[in-house]
Amino acid sequence: MTLTNTEQPTAAPQGVCPFTGAMAGDRPAGPGGAGPAPRSGGSFAERYLLDPAVNADPYPYLNALREHDPVHWSALHRAWLITGHAPLMHCLRDRAVSAERVRPLMDAVPEGAREDAERAFGILSRWMVFNDPPQHRRLRQVFQEQFAARTIARYRAFVERATKAMLARRAVPGRFGDLVTDIARPLPALVFARWLGVPQAHGPSFWYWNARVGDLVLGAAQEEKEYRTSLQSLVNLEDYLADLVRQRREDPKDDLISSVLAGGQIGKSVSEEEFVGMLTQMAFAGGETTSNLIVNCMLALLQHPQELAAVREDPKLVAMAVEEAMRFDGPSKMSIRTAGEDFDLDGRAVRSGDRMFLVTAAANRDPERFADPDVFSVRRGSASHLGFGFGAHFCIGAALARLVAGAVVDVLVREYPGLELVEQAHTWQLSLLNRALTALPVRY
Repeated sequence: MTLTNTEQPTAAPQGVCPFTGAMAGDRPAGPGGAGPAPRSGGSFAERYLLDPAVNADPYPYLNALREHDPVHWSALHRAWLITGHAPLMHCLRDRAVSAERVRPLMDAVPEGAREDAERAFGILSRWMVFNDPPQHRRLRQVFQEQFAARTIARYRAFVERATKAMLARRAVPGRFGDLVTDIARPLPALVFARWLGVPQAHGPSFWYWNARVGDLVLGAAQEEKEYRTSLQSLVNLEDYLADLVRQRREDPKDDLISSVLAGGQIGKSVSEEEFVGMLTQMAFAGGETTSNLIVNCMLALLQHPQELAAVREDPKLVAMAVEEAMRFDGPSKMSIRTAGEDFDLDGRAVRSGDRMFLVTAAANRDPERFADPDVFSVRRGSASHLGFGFGAHFCIGAALARLVAGAVVDVLVREYPGLELVEQAHTWQLSLLNRALTALPVRY
C-alpha cells in the first residue's frame, strides 16, 4: 500500500486536513492561547513540515523546534506542534485531547463528491482510532484476545517460513535488489491477509481498495475524481469484508474474523456493522506500518555497521534493534488530535477545537527522556518509545508488527552476510504522518 500525501508543496498551507494536516478546507483551528516564552532565543525560523527537505530528514528541524518550544502554536500549520516527550505524554493521557475527527474531514471533500461521502464517513466513524473512551474501549475489547502477544505467537512459524521462502525467490546473494519491493511491502501484506482470512486470489482488489482508502484518510486525494475513487473504495472494502464475515459465520476458519465471531460479542456489546467497520480500519492499517518498520530498521542497521555486527553476533539483539528503530526513525512521525475542551498544557492555554500534532518522532529523540537520542544503539535496552503510541490508543497491532519485522530482520542479518546498501540518494514519500522510503536499493 502507498499511504502518503503526494502533493509537492512549496508554500505554507491555506488549511489542513483534520487527519493529516495536508492542504484542505479553510476552517481555522486555534489560535493558541498565551503562555510562557519559548526556551530558546529569537533565531528560530519555523518551516513547513511538508517542505521536501524537512520531509527527507526531519530530525534536525524537529530537534530545533523541540528545543525552541516543545509546545508550539504554529500559525503555519494552524495547529499545536507537541514535540517534547513530557507534554506529549500528557496529551496521550488527558481526556481533554480527543481522537474524534471524522466529521471535520467532510470539509475537505469537493462539493461534487459530497453525495458519495455519507456512507464512507459513517464507516470511518466506526474506526477505533477515531473514537474516544468509553466508546473506544467498547470497540477495542472485542479484539483484545486476538491481538495479544501470546495469540500472535501462534503465527511465528508461518511468518518465518514465508519470510525465508519470499527471500529465497527474490533476494539472490550477490545480486542487486530493492528491500521495499522484494520483501518489506509484500510480506506484511501476505501475512496480514492470511491472518485476516482474505483468500490469496482476492489480494489484488483487497490491497487496491486499501491503498485508495489511504489516499482519503492520509490526504493524498485532492481532486474530485480522486475523492470519488477513494470513497467508493472504502465502500467496496466494507462490502467485501461484510460478505467475508457472513461466510465465516457459516464456515469458520483459522483466522481473525472466525476467532472474534466465536467469542460471542458481535451482535451484543458490538454490532455487526461496527465490527465490519473496524475490520476496514485493520485492513487499511495492516501492512503499511510494518513495511516501513522493516525498511527503516534495515536502513539504520546498514548505516551503522557496528550495530549490524552486534546483531549478527547476538541474534537476541534483533528484537532490541526493532525497538530502537521504532524510536530512532519509526514508521510514523505523528498523530493528529483535537482539543475536546479548554485545558492547560505545559503552561499554554489550549482551547477547545484546537488541532494538535503529537509529533512522536520528536518526542522519541527528546534528550530529557533518552540519553544520546540521536545515536542508534541496539543495546539501548528500552522499549519505552512512543512509536506505537501509549495508553488507550496504543497500537493494537504492535505484537504482529514486531513479529513480522523481527522475522525479516533476523533472516536478512543472519543469512545475508554480504548485504550492503547501494550508494544512491534515498527518496522518502512526502507525508506528514508516515516515514516511508520509496525504495531501498541493496546488494544481497
